[in-house]
Amino acid sequence: MAEATGGQRPGGTGVSYESVGVDYELLDAGKRHSLAQALLTSGLAASRGAQAVDASRGEPAFLFRLGDTHLAMVLECLGTKSVIARQYQELTGVNRFDWIGIDTVAAVVNDLVCVGALPLAVNAYFATGAASWYHVAGRHEALSRGFREGCERAGAIWGGGESPTLSGIIDAAEIDLAACGVGQVPAGREPLLSNGVEPGDEIVLVASTGLHTNGATLARAAAARAGGLTATLPDGTTVGDALLQPSAIYVDLMARLLERGLAVSYASHITGHGLRKIMRPDRDLTYRIRTLPPVPPVLDWIRTTLELPDTEAYGTFNMGAGFAVYCRPGQGDAVVAAAAEVGQSAWVAGRVEAGDRRVILEPVDVVFTGEALRLR
Repeated sequence: MAEATGGQRPGGTGVSYESVGVDYELLDAGKRHSLAQALLTSGLAASRGAQAVDASRGEPAFLFRLGDTHLAMVLECLGTKSVIARQYQELTGVNRFDWIGIDTVAAVVNDLVCVGALPLAVNAYFATGAASWYHVAGRHEALSRGFREGCERAGAIWGGGESPTLSGIIDAAEIDLAACGVGQVPAGREPLLSNGVEPGDEIVLVASTGLHTNGATLARAAAARAGGLTATLPDGTTVGDALLQPSAIYVDLMARLLERGLAVSYASHITGHGLRKIMRPDRDLTYRIRTLPPVPPVLDWIRTTLELPDTEAYGTFNMGAGFAVYCRPGQGDAVVAAAAEVGQSAWVAGRVEAGDRRVILEPVDVVFTGEALRLR
């Protein structure tokens, strides 16, 4: 069984996320330092009636209490997927920035629902390297339409945002996209935090639509190796269209689970770090996965093109599992049924066990130890 500890990736051709400039170990160390500083501010809003939920530090969203209400906050950056959209438009004339707008919202709202908070409002951050980015007819309009559509899918207000021009920081041809959002835990429900996970819990994996919002830098490396964004996959889809498919949004699923009072103990948005994110709970527990969803063709194509070992592929990309729901024994089938009702495929994929903190992916013979994901 292949085992990945920290940044070690056995096998393959030497192509990895780190080799194309993304070093999770270094980035995560920075996050842990920032988290320590953030904790020093926890009491500052007490005089205004707000109380930080410090147990949410390092979770997908930060929680604070205002009276009897739990509110959640998230800030997320899209990453380099916008570069793919820009290059694809220049090559083909096809404008997929509406899809990019959906992705930007999805990155935020899918994190909010991980703590059991339903989105209320989202703000946009559209930063360009030069005002000339707006000269391409229809591009900004498509981006705005997509952002609005993402908000509609999430049931969230688009409140406003910021659109600076940052010459010297961002390349003149590019746009850096991010968003922040606020959500509320429904009355009568407790937030979903690490302390809710217990041995015996079932793990339900919910299907992704493809690349989603992580791994775009490595995906661009695959496109360069295979002949560019206009090359085609075996099903005839262009590489550009396949990579740019909008992310699934899991808000309707979580809303249904909460409304029905299902015994959900935790949720994880499978983004950066790939299926290592299954062990996001801050607990010494083992997460054994016996069933994996089908790998989307575009992710299988990236793996094949770059000759990635499974430790790299499953430790970077979602590989078909965009979201994980943890629930009490016997509740998994109800979660799968709820997913089907909102048009999403899901599988009761495994269980939580007592033991060392690690993820065991039995179908691909891969183990990620606790050192492979250290966010706090």
